Amino acid sequence: MPLTLEALETLDTIARKGSFAAAAAELGKVPSAVTYTVRKLEDELDVLIFDRRGQRARLTGAGRELLTEGRLLLRSADDLARRVRRVASGWEPELRIGVDALIDLTMLRPLIEDFYREQSPTRLRFSYEVLDGAWEALLDGRAELVIGAPHGMPSPAMASARFSLRPMGRVDFIFCVAPHHALARQAQPVTAEAMAQQRAVALADTSRRQSTGSAGLLAGQDTLTVATLEQKVAMQIAGLGVGWLPEPVARAHLQRGSLIALSTIEPRPAAMVHYGWRKADAGKALKWWLSKLELPRVREQLLSPAAAPVGPGRVPVTRRKSAPRARS
Repeated sequence: MPLTLEALETLDTIARKGSFAAAAAELGKVPSAVTYTVRKLEDELDVLIFDRRGQRARLTGAGRELLTEGRLLLRSADDLARRVRRVASGWEPELRIGVDALIDLTMLRPLIEDFYREQSPTRLRFSYEVLDGAWEALLDGRAELVIGAPHGMPSPAMASARFSLRPMGRVDFIFCVAPHHALARQAQPVTAEAMAQQRAVALADTSRRQSTGSAGLLAGQDTLTVATLEQKVAMQIAGLGVGWLPEPVARAHLQRGSLIALSTIEPRPAAMVHYGWRKADAGKALKWWLSKLELPRVREQLLSPAAAPVGPGRVPVTRRKSAPRARS
């Protein structure tokens, strides 16, 4: 294999120093060894790398291309060496974090920025989860940490010494429709019968093992199921269906008037959400994230962006203590 790191380093040194002799001095080698390395590289690649006419070694076109790409490889090799040393000190190569749809990923940005300031070699990989999908990602090893998972651990297998969970807080919901939707013109509070006659926009469960879909729908209700909370909001703004939205998500749309809140005879109880993690082999990156999530102000920020008035003619959220599995 001609393209060794040693050969590329020799090429880089010659280009910087301008001569084989000067490169040999920097590398601590005799000039003949440098010459041999270059000639062997040229023979292996069947190209001329240096134009040796004159007193200064000049790169050919092929040599310039090789040097440009070779320097990228040298930097990558240096980065890899540093990463390996950091990983050996306790940092994980990768940390997989499942974030439930109830958590706005943009609210995690300050934490992500702080994490990168640590100069950690750990790569972050986020996944989008709904309902049992977050817990299943933890159970199946697709994530080491989940944030915003609703309810409690649904599986007895997770209630073991291998996993830990902590409460984050509560998320309230508002029943929202587009201003031009037919349900907006009906009397309030809206009955269950009136709701059942309208198409619901539902968020699909990301659980792969036993998906429950989007629970909380009324019997016989037509359903439009989408993959993300952003899609659900967009469909409701378009008037293609109705449904409950987390209050922090609904707030801005209510203020702009793209959605309106309707009171219902049976208000949606708040959802109690948690964060959980796999305790085995917890590295420095996971411990860093757990230390941040232990802070009440961080959990509050993730669940409740800065409060703002709901606006005239809007219905304030109804607060409850129980937590159903609905996500419609």
